[in-house]
Amino acid sequence: MRGDKPGYQYQLESVFTARQIGWDREHIGSHVVRRNHIYDCGQNGIVGHLGCVFSTIEDNHIHDIATKREFYGYEIGGIKLHAAIDVIIRGNRIHDCSLGTWLDWQTQGTRISRNVYYRNERDLFIEVSHGPYLVEHNVLASPISLDNMSQGGAYLHNLLAGAVRLEPVRDRATPYHLPHSTHVKGYAVIEGGDDRWIGNVFLGGTLEDAYAVDSLGYRLAGYGTAGYAEHPGSFEEYLTARGTPEQGDHQRFLGALQPAYLRGNVYLGGATGRAGEDGAVTLAEAGSVTVEDDGDGIVLVTDLPEAATVAALPLTGGLDLPRVRFADGDFEEPDGTPAVIDVDLAGRRKAADGRFPAGPLAELPAGPARTRLLG
Repeated sequence: MRGDKPGYQYQLESVFTARQIGWDREHIGSHVVRRNHIYDCGQNGIVGHLGCVFSTIEDNHIHDIATKREFYGYEIGGIKLHAAIDVIIRGNRIHDCSLGTWLDWQTQGTRISRNVYYRNERDLFIEVSHGPYLVEHNVLASPISLDNMSQGGAYLHNLLAGAVRLEPVRDRATPYHLPHSTHVKGYAVIEGGDDRWIGNVFLGGTLEDAYAVDSLGYRLAGYGTAGYAEHPGSFEEYLTARGTPEQGDHQRFLGALQPAYLRGNVYLGGATGRAGEDGAVTLAEAGSVTVEDDGDGIVLVTDLPEAATVAALPLTGGLDLPRVRFADGDFEEPDGTPAVIDVDLAGRRKAADGRFPAGPLAELPAGPARTRLLG
């Protein structure tokens, strides 16, 4: 780089250049990274930039990544990917990292499924992406469970013990693609929202001041989904608020928060949700979640109020999730069929006609419990 433009601009150029020189499914990506032990890396454990598309990263044990601060930069984490198009990140155990997983730009068709994150400074960071992407049946047990600087995500049946940070990004427009393709369809800034939160369990806690507000005094982080308080609750509500074309074209969309689709989430011990959520359970009782290393495996140690574990939610699939606004995409499998989301954290398949508790386990235990997950 010549240093005469920000790295963002060079990154944007690289997306178009890569496509021009043959960056497509037939020539790039489709890697499999499976059952590795990756640890004590100075900067990152698994990293991909454009070449990670259509890949699978599963059943890896990743820990102690970028904890000594030898390096500065934006490619730091247990898993750090740019352009995670149709990437599956599944069944990994990621702990004691500066950042567990960082997905940066063009997270589309991506699935983050049945991973266990713990003792990281931050578990999951999804940046300047438009979706659709799925985050389902994970444990995010670190102080910061999620940094969400994107839109178009679906978060289903996760257990979040840490804070959730939401931030729009209106100074960097990033690309989105045709479904299951490297062809660029358009690009846009991140207005925030257009997210789906269904059947998650949130624990409460105490925020550090730096995560409570930004430099202008806006609250960016909290426990639960209260950060979506100002967002419309439906697509119809969003469109009504935008008015009619006679009131302007793009001007009526500028800075407009997108809908947040919420239902069936559980909020414990100070975690709060957006007012009016259908089927929400809010309890003053504080649950606890820790992850214990047990030889070659791990044990999920929970203590949850019984009211938080009552079966209530039907099975949710891709057809039940509203389309993503900017990319105009559905939540699908890599082959284009509707996403099937029916396997819990422990690998048990959920019955299509069943009803299930919030959280990552098909049978979420009440009271003190130990659930072996790996090993």
